Amino acid sequence: MSKLVTIYGGSGFVGRYIARRMAKEGWRVRVACRRPNEALFVRPYGTPGQVEPVFCNIRDDASVLAAMAGADAVVNCVGTFDRGGKNNFSAVHLDGAGRIARLAAAQGVAAMVHISSISADAKGASLYAQSKAEGEAAVLTAFPTAMILRPSVIFGNEDGFFNRFAAMSGMGPILPLIGGNAKFQPVYVDDVAQAVVKGIMGQATGTYELGGPEVETLRASIGKMLGVIRRRRLVINLPFVAGNVLANLLDFASFCTGGIFHNSILTRDQLASLRSDSIVKPGAKTLADLGIAATDYASVIPEYLWRYRPSGQYAAIKESAKNLKKA
Repeated sequence: MSKLVTIYGGSGFVGRYIARRMAKEGWRVRVACRRPNEALFVRPYGTPGQVEPVFCNIRDDASVLAAMAGADAVVNCVGTFDRGGKNNFSAVHLDGAGRIARLAAAQGVAAMVHISSISADAKGASLYAQSKAEGEAAVLTAFPTAMILRPSVIFGNEDGFFNRFAAMSGMGPILPLIGGNAKFQPVYVDDVAQAVVKGIMGQATGTYELGGPEVETLRASIGKMLGVIRRRRLVINLPFVAGNVLANLLDFASFCTGGIFHNSILTRDQLASLRSDSIVKPGAKTLADLGIAATDYASVIPEYLWRYRPSGQYAAIKESAKNLKKA
């Protein structure tokens, strides 16, 4: 019988790419998520019955254990940007990650891969960065041979980075940025998935920082994105003082409405994160050490950002028509 991998958060942005690659490797894939009825799209990644979504709540030992039953390897790619509520930083990044590692070790699971963040830092300015570092420590304490991956901002068809700014560009002639001088090293989601496969297959272990070939400021990346979607916008880099006012107002609105208004625009913790660069540190092991060539984002984003162009899918036709000479 083929081997089995359980991917916690397997229906999410990164998890679905891991599931697809593991199915191609011939493994059975169990996609553990909170809403399996909304994750049926993963089934066609493999042959009938090869990829199956199952319910899991990573805050519960029994639920995590049930999803893990019989697994040869586990992957944790569950993450959150919520500092409050039941699924907060501590519950997800620390307790949830530690629970998966502890139970995997107890069940004799052969391999574990944990997806963290390049910003993970126990002394970081944001609670997000601190919780990610605490989660790594909890995983390695319970499962010392676990592979830890720390990606920079991840791009791909379903990303929340380029898609978000591209959508914002359609709202008016001005595109405001906060932390525009912060440096990023965007990494392709399928490159991250390839790195995970290396860990699952036992071909690599240790801690790796994953970044793409370009190190650019947020403002520079957004400038290239605007060129791809054929929009001319005045990009304004707002000071952190203005960002602090906005983040406080949005967080306060979320608090006053009891979470009915979910602040997915800018939180105080996200603002703190923007004060630091998200790039691979000198001396860190990278994609190159795994034999993976990092993908240039400029070669990928036109494949999915075309829908934000003024003419959408017809942009190329209209541009070509301009070159026709009148008969």
